Amino acid sequence: MKASSMRFRRLQGPSLLPLFVAVVLLFSNRPATGAEAHVLSEKLVGREFLHTIQKGESLTSIGARFGVEAKFIAASNGMPLNSLLKEGRQLRVDNRHIVPESLGDGILINIPQRMLFYFRQGQLLQSYPVALGRADWPTPTGQFNIITKEENPVWDVPKSIQEEMRREGKVVQERVPACPENPLGKHWMGLSIPGYGIHGTIAPSSIYQFRTHGCIRLHPDDTAGLFAEISKGSRGLIVYRPLLVARVGTQVFLEVHRDMYRKGADYLQTLFAIAKIGNVESEIDWDKAREIIGKQEGVAREVSKRGSLRP
Repeated sequence: MKASSMRFRRLQGPSLLPLFVAVVLLFSNRPATGAEAHVLSEKLVGREFLHTIQKGESLTSIGARFGVEAKFIAASNGMPLNSLLKEGRQLRVDNRHIVPESLGDGILINIPQRMLFYFRQGQLLQSYPVALGRADWPTPTGQFNIITKEENPVWDVPKSIQEEMRREGKVVQERVPACPENPLGKHWMGLSIPGYGIHGTIAPSSIYQFRTHGCIRLHPDDTAGLFAEISKGSRGLIVYRPLLVARVGTQVFLEVHRDMYRKGADYLQTLFAIAKIGNVESEIDWDKAREIIGKQEGVAREVSKRGSLRP
């Protein structure tokens, strides 16, 4: 659960200038890859539906289970964010999300979107909402492999988290055995990124929030399902894409999230780049797109320009 850093040496000397220019030109003509790739997706997950409120539920717990921010559910139903929910009442829920890209096999996690996607042989099998690192303890991006799988894991508390416990006046724990109070829940999948893993939780309402020390936290039921599916050596990719665009049939969708880690997201410029790469500039209602960028609701919204769509 520790952030990693990389240092780059600056190219120096006039003799390296031609090589540097050649490299820039070479890669400027290639599609972007990794965390900042500009990809036009072709797939959505989720749906619009009515949810019947169960005893003890809150907007936060409902949002955590379905992958929607509580404030968006409240706004969609014309109610205050702090509303007490009445058992049996129905709420409108829209948890449509754009799949950032397709993988052959493995796990794809998009940090701003707080979603995990699991692929096998190019097919999307599952999508789950997740909790990720706080702004001051961010989840790293990059490729990884699953290197360990443990049921009923023991948590060896990192020194950095012990120090945080000490600062906050909490009892400092060095090791938490497998028990109902273990924050890792019942399943742990360790990543090749040192110190990080995918695991369950004893606080399901924390899902779909930035609440962890960098690890990827899933609802206990979702963790059990993913744990059963993947094996050691399974590959994965963590990206940071606050803006996503998809063309599904004749519809264009836009999904916009907060730039939680303050990476300097240029939403409009990113939208222009994806639209150009996907050849959908003329199909987008740009006024509506700007409105969605301003709201940053975190769900997929249609931005198709009526009357100009291709057959």
